[in-house]
Amino acid sequence: MPVRAMYCYTCDSDEQHRSLTAGEKTWLRSRTGRRSVEEFFMCEAPSCRNVRSGFNKHPFDPVIRVPLPD
Repeated sequence: MPVRAMYCYTCDSDEQHRSLTAGEKTWLRSRTGRRSVEEFFMCEAPSCRNVRSGFNKHPFDPVIRVPLPD
């Protein structure tokens, strides 16, 4: 998965972000009711996992964090 530095709203700094996995996309669609979640990325900072889109650093209020894998 491509990783890129982007601003993280919850970390208040530039952090590495990656595209969501297929399972994470399914979870986010269920959580938000959106049909498409292809534009979202997850912050890879330890204990963050905040979700943002490529253009919107704070798309959800309250913040949505991807749960840790089982």
